[in-house]
Amino acid sequence: MMPVQRSRLRVRAAFAVSLAGLLSLTACAGTGGNARTEPAEASGDGVLRVGLILDNTGDNAFLNAPQLAAAKAAIQDINAAGGHKGRPVELLPVRQDQDTAAQARDLAAAKADVAIGPTDSSHATAAVDVLSRAHVPLISPANTAAALSTSASGGYYFRTAAADVAQGPVLAKLAKDAGAASISVLYQEGSYGKELSAAVTEAAQQSGLKVLPAVGFKPGDAAQAARSAAKATPDAIVLVARDGAHGALAELHNAGLSGSKIILSDGAFARYGSGLPSRALEGARAVVPGQLPTAAFQGKLLAVDPSLKDLSYAPETYDAVTLAALAAARAQDDAGRSIAANLIPVSGGTAPGPGKPAGPCLSYKECLGGLAAGPDIDYDGESGPVAFDTNGDITTASFSVFTYGADNNPSPTGHETAGHSG
Repeated sequence: MMPVQRSRLRVRAAFAVSLAGLLSLTACAGTGGNARTEPAEASGDGVLRVGLILDNTGDNAFLNAPQLAAAKAAIQDINAAGGHKGRPVELLPVRQDQDTAAQARDLAAAKADVAIGPTDSSHATAAVDVLSRAHVPLISPANTAAALSTSASGGYYFRTAAADVAQGPVLAKLAKDAGAASISVLYQEGSYGKELSAAVTEAAQQSGLKVLPAVGFKPGDAAQAARSAAKATPDAIVLVARDGAHGALAELHNAGLSGSKIILSDGAFARYGSGLPSRALEGARAVVPGQLPTAAFQGKLLAVDPSLKDLSYAPETYDAVTLAALAAARAQDDAGRSIAANLIPVSGGTAPGPGKPAGPCLSYKECLGGLAAGPDIDYDGESGPVAFDTNGDITTASFSVFTYGADNNPSPTGHETAGHSG
């Protein structure tokens, strides 16, 4: 997640989930080496302790509940399958009233073996700085900022979410699949807009589309940019925006660009309804990171917290906890360094070894059986395939596709994937 307040996330009460990986982290001077790929000696105390960093307040505080419920659900399933080496896995107390660094320090002091979080990309460094020095791996279910690729963790940072730029090829594909021969990008100025606009442009060019000049705008001031984009007469226009999306869509409609010509990035995804002219978005498409949760998973979370009204980042959180427990099982050790060294092979990733298993396993219990038969497994969870590479990045990003109706509200209509090689 990027450090902005996004009201569009509230529509995820309809169980649109954020996915959101591709974060490359270099070795940290404070820890040295790369814990993801270096062997580790057993040093745990026999109890696997999981910590959770919840860093949202104000308008985004609703994101905390689904992550907490998912962590609890994962631990329930792990313990129902025997826990770690026959002992229950523990979820440490959550202190979301503290800032990220303070939460990380408390988790380290409480002997956390792994930490899940934070949500906000701008808080990742504060958590990494504390936990990497304590040899505690951090797995974020939500960080998406591409700028974090230069962060240093010594190999203790992973994420089960895809970076914002991973949707670039999917947005270009949606345009081409609909028959467009030319494409234009209207983007909100800022790192999100510029980086994703560049990713869309590159993917569109590689697919043979004619790419017209991209046009940037500031929130609340999109009229001239919309007119410029319309004047170029593209077959499709991709809107890359966050808080400025509503105003940009209104200006595109005023400029004669509406309906099925429009493709929305995840930041622009929302239920617009009567906030736009009738049928302004009819036929428009949007992408949202992640797979739609299954009915069984929804039920599992609601059993933990019946008051849940949103499932954002819940699948990614569930998978982060499960992967950590599987890494500890593979190592037969609960220490953080052992978990970091085993996350790649249990995810079906690219670490050196005898090769990938024949097929994925879909639960902690099933994957334990796979570990009994061989050293490597391929856990595919509620968020889809993970397959960490040697940077701790997921190598396959899943996206749900939504199509807008005459009421300017979206409905799920498809699924796409994008990936990169290790």
